Amino acid sequence: MPAIDSPLLDVAATGFPILQPGHGAIPSTTYVPATPANTLWGRLPCEADSPCAVVPSGSVVTVDTISHEGLLEDQGRDPRAFFARYGVSGAHVLDDAQQIADSGVPHHFDDDGPHLVTGPIAVAGARPGDLLAVSVLGLTPRVPYGMISARHGFGALPGEMPSLPGPAFTFATAHADRHGAWGRLAVDPSEPARGSLRFPLRPFLGVMGVAVPGDERPHSVPPGSHGGNIDISLLGEGATLFLPVQVDDALVYFGDPHFAQGDGEVALTAFEASLRATVKLEVVPGGAALRPGHGRVAPFAETDDYLVAIGLDEDLDVAMRDCVRCALDLLVTDYRIDRHLAMAYLSAAGDFAVSQVVDGVKGIHGKIRKSDFREVDVPR
Repeated sequence: MPAIDSPLLDVAATGFPILQPGHGAIPSTTYVPATPANTLWGRLPCEADSPCAVVPSGSVVTVDTISHEGLLEDQGRDPRAFFARYGVSGAHVLDDAQQIADSGVPHHFDDDGPHLVTGPIAVAGARPGDLLAVSVLGLTPRVPYGMISARHGFGALPGEMPSLPGPAFTFATAHADRHGAWGRLAVDPSEPARGSLRFPLRPFLGVMGVAVPGDERPHSVPPGSHGGNIDISLLGEGATLFLPVQVDDALVYFGDPHFAQGDGEVALTAFEASLRATVKLEVVPGGAALRPGHGRVAPFAETDDYLVAIGLDEDLDVAMRDCVRCALDLLVTDYRIDRHLAMAYLSAAGDFAVSQVVDGVKGIHGKIRKSDFREVDVPR
């Protein structure tokens, strides 16, 4: 990989400090660092995995997550050396990221997914048939930089992009000032005078999920009924993801941190960079049989403004149909309106978008404005 002649990144000027393990604000009493013992690489937890923490329902937990960028084998499996090419000093690379890269945490580039996953965390008393409500209370950047990657055979245009002979890695920086938080891409890293592209930061975790039954760890890339790599950018601070519990104590996990992602995530990755997440974990007893309803047991979400339906399938058309069914079920269950009226409403006012097309199992999410139903009298 050729070196890139980049000036040293002025971390202090970005407005974001480096959050090394155990340093900086930790807003809860339960803290799960991303140590090798607490981390899986490229695989998701299963029923046979031992939890790294056990908490009761209603607990608030702070979890460190690590981006896989700079750690992967085609990047040298050495984040300090990799990011030095982009002007990042070794002191500004996360110690836990380097520790993972240097450790014996198993990872096979061709057989495993890329994602680093922190967990699992047991939520005592959760049982199959329950829902686990994961409410995102806070997401704090751990570094002010990250990467957007494109590799051959992947993304929305496999065989066409990237047009370069090797993978394309684009360095991105994060900034905070009185105008807010924003990301920046250099138009041409070799010609700084040409300027840069700016876009808003929208941090979220691409991977939030619960363990699957049995003793086989799933690949980290395709999402499913367990959640996992659903890559929905709406699921930032203030959002709640509802996951159908599949094994006792749920065994929830987190990873694939993003600073920003457009709907679709067309390149292969988006602005990938490490986050410290604070979440609330609540068990909804028997909830999987009640919401969304009609026997559909799959993830869905909610924000302050929206109900969020989720559809997942290898075929994007099937994912769309699955998402519409989920939206119908949510409207029938939550607002007790006729299914045909719900379909008419969704056609007139529901917004459906492609979550991502890069994870094998593709995703569609639908936004339903809760304010549209403020005049609906819901029977109790």
